[in-house]
Amino acid sequence: MGALVVEEGSVLVDGRRRTMTVVRPPEVGAGAPAVLVFHGSNQDSRVIRRFTGRDFDRFAERGAVVAYLDGHKKNWNDARVSSAFAARSEGFDDVGFAGAVIDLLVERHRVDPARAYAVGYSAGGAMVIRLAHEIPSRLAGVAVVAATLPVPENFLPFDGPVVPLPVVLFHGTEDRLVPYEGGMASLWGFRPRGLGLSARETAEYFAARNGITTAAESRDLDRREGDRTRVERTDFRQDGRPSVTLYTIHGGGHVVPGPGRPPFIMGRKTRSLVASDALGEAFGIAT
Repeated sequence: MGALVVEEGSVLVDGRRRTMTVVRPPEVGAGAPAVLVFHGSNQDSRVIRRFTGRDFDRFAERGAVVAYLDGHKKNWNDARVSSAFAARSEGFDDVGFAGAVIDLLVERHRVDPARAYAVGYSAGGAMVIRLAHEIPSRLAGVAVVAATLPVPENFLPFDGPVVPLPVVLFHGTEDRLVPYEGGMASLWGFRPRGLGLSARETAEYFAARNGITTAAESRDLDRREGDRTRVERTDFRQDGRPSVTLYTIHGGGHVVPGPGRPPFIMGRKTRSLVASDALGEAFGIAT
């Protein structure tokens, strides 16, 4: 395929220039998938690529176009009522931004508009939760890493139609910023960022939203030698319904599973799971 192409891009949304980093193969085949990546708080498109060890670039190696979006002042106008980021106070339309990026990739690279996926880490995960409720018809699937659904009183209202979507969630049980068991998200106890449900409740919410009524099934993944975590995969599946999968990283921290080397303070990273592999399977992006 040759070396990947990395280029800066931008779109105009409500008169504001929004930027991104696009990673793609040298030749993009017609009908390729698009993957939109939303970074965490105080990150940007370049930082999230480094933070994840460029794991999501692997989608481009498989033929997809990957767009790492830049939040306003390194944050998003996400799903939480409690958000105090400038993106909220200054009225940035990040839902419109996501839609504009999909349109740009369709026009410029001939990606399939029915194969657009959104992946978000931490605050970016909260942004992806908002997208799943406000523009679900524009997405073929979503992934949420180290973020949970806000409790009802902290969840921005939406009135659009319910469109079931495949959902994949990753969360560490020792996440000290967004608690796995639910509660107040914060920066190690400082700067509270609003109450959220547990990771399991978040998965159950999306399963119910997809019309899944059968019991979930769980199993442990094979553990790599020397791994100090244990990964449990819980699947919510029913014929004719988009699936929901929760990867619980027992002993894991506020990190993205994969090759990245996050700072020690973010907690332990599993060696037994790679996010791009799990998402490639879930979303049908060939390995």
